[in-house]
Amino acid sequence: MSRNSLTRFLSGPFIAFTVIMMIKSSLAWIVIFDDIPVWKPLLTELPLIWICFCLIEWFAAKRRMWLYLGLDLILSGIFFAAIMYYKYYGVIVNYHALAQVNQVTSVKSSMFSLLDPYYLFIFADILIIAGILIRRRIKLGLTERPGRMPLERSARRRIASVILILSLVLCMLNIYPNRASMSEITQAEQMGILGYEAYTILADRPDKPVPMDTIDQNHIDEIKQTTALPAVVEQGAAKGRNVIVLQLESFQSFLIGLKVNGQEVTPHLNELAGQSLYFPNFYQQVGQGNTSDAEFVVNTSFYTPPNGAAATVYANKKLPSLPRLMSANGYQTATFHTNDVHFWNRDQLYKALGFDRYYDINYFGTEDSIAFSASDEVLYSKTLDQLEAMQASGSPFYAQIISMSAHHPYHLPEDKISLTLPKRFDNTLPGDYLVSQHYADQAVGQFIEGLKERGLWENSLLVVYGDHLGLPIYSLDRDDEKLMQEIYGREYTSADMINIPLIVTAPGITPAAQLEQIGGQVDILPTIAGLTGASLQNQLHFGQDLLREGNNLLPERYYLPSGSVLNDASLFIPATGYGDGTHYSLADAGRQDVSSAELDEKTNPNRLKNEPAAPASLNPTEEKSNSSGYITKEEYERALELLHLSNSYLIQLQNRNTVK
Repeated sequence: MSRNSLTRFLSGPFIAFTVIMMIKSSLAWIVIFDDIPVWKPLLTELPLIWICFCLIEWFAAKRRMWLYLGLDLILSGIFFAAIMYYKYYGVIVNYHALAQVNQVTSVKSSMFSLLDPYYLFIFADILIIAGILIRRRIKLGLTERPGRMPLERSARRRIASVILILSLVLCMLNIYPNRASMSEITQAEQMGILGYEAYTILADRPDKPVPMDTIDQNHIDEIKQTTALPAVVEQGAAKGRNVIVLQLESFQSFLIGLKVNGQEVTPHLNELAGQSLYFPNFYQQVGQGNTSDAEFVVNTSFYTPPNGAAATVYANKKLPSLPRLMSANGYQTATFHTNDVHFWNRDQLYKALGFDRYYDINYFGTEDSIAFSASDEVLYSKTLDQLEAMQASGSPFYAQIISMSAHHPYHLPEDKISLTLPKRFDNTLPGDYLVSQHYADQAVGQFIEGLKERGLWENSLLVVYGDHLGLPIYSLDRDDEKLMQEIYGREYTSADMINIPLIVTAPGITPAAQLEQIGGQVDILPTIAGLTGASLQNQLHFGQDLLREGNNLLPERYYLPSGSVLNDASLFIPATGYGDGTHYSLADAGRQDVSSAELDEKTNPNRLKNEPAAPASLNPTEEKSNSSGYITKEEYERALELLHLSNSYLIQLQNRNTVK
């Protein structure tokens, strides 16, 4: 390998495109990761980029520039997808998520709202270089630079082979030691974004499922270790009543009771919460499917799958569900959603859940459209017609209603805006969010009045909750962050972000009370079953009756790294695993307290800055649960086991078309 050959190789497209790709990878890293050394993208992204480039040098005899440009487009697309996905979901995109790209076209306004113009610079070089190559082709009939002799192919191969071997070694050093990291963010940071994407494809082997015959309710209850609570309402007190489950789009808990310049943002829901059983410490448990995942979790009391949306992964199963439970108790069942039922594969999800009927855009039409479907006012008005008819049939009903108007990016028509905010909220994500949720609240108020006017209110159990977060931390700019700090009176945290409300009311049965126990969407099914007296003796479920059971454990899959878990007092977010994860106290609504590594036998929790006093002997590193409230390693492992059992059971269920 001569010095001249090496010089000519390095002066070709290999180095030019290396510089280009390093600039692009650095842009992605700046958006996604915090406080990253300048050399880190160079060490983690460059080896895989060079492997791809070396393959071009090895196998391409002609049109190398076009091959480099095509690879540039592919890698740029991966970096761009990673940026955009992180900005909304807070996790690193993988090929499972990219397989759902067809769903993005239906929420393109949300995606565009997250797009900072400078992200598009990631594609600028492709247009420029393509233009130069096309112009050169037209004028000279060449794609290589005119006036220079190309390097012999054998010489290029020798140089590329050396670089390829070095790059493969570096790739292995980046990927192999970090395979067991629990957090996708940590994995991508250590492997590189491209390395992480390659690893998820090459190492995509599902965990071995637990045999189905070993998964029973006693096993689940042993893992959850719930405790008994004093009964707030007598079991079966709402037996025979209609059950109406109202899922509010992007509705977070901080909205309840919030005033801006003396104006209540959600006056009707505030009033409802004040007259009902209100759970302020309630959390989302959705996955990649977002709203459709909330429908799945609430209606099954199972967790979302490790990859993909539940509406896709489990759609061919006959799922144990709330519709089937209520049908077995003499109820009619229906679900109401103004969008196209094929969005997120709901037509199959509703069959898997066992709903008798569904009502979608074909019923609601497109009049008074907001976002991509009929407004909440239309939803509630037309739904009331069906509910009245169902009640008139003589048997009780279970109805699930999915609101949509307060959908990200929260752009309401002018004639729907009735909340006046201070100027500092103009053209901000929090400002648009509050305005949209104020409209959604007005529509809920009309719905409640409609229930009363049509004789449905007194004979129904109404359950209201948020489907998922509305203001992802990763989507907020500095002005947005200041507004959220103003709203909360402190920093807006991950625990705040996934905190949604739960309101349960049965007129004449449920008292007005604020219940502080922690809960998640997985708990709604058993809570409804308890109130209506529907037996769960033969139905597997992972949630608990919030009116009778305490000591909750809530695993999370999305918006936070895999392995994140909440208990009654804290949120834990892992890094490579438990040992280097971070604990957040829910007593201060998610303020970061301390890492697991700091919580060893030598650490006295009394000495933690601004931390409530706790006995020195009570440490999160102890194997059994403790009264300090932090997630223990044993709790963390139990939460992971619950997730694995849930997926194991569901993937082994018979397909619907084979069930007799």
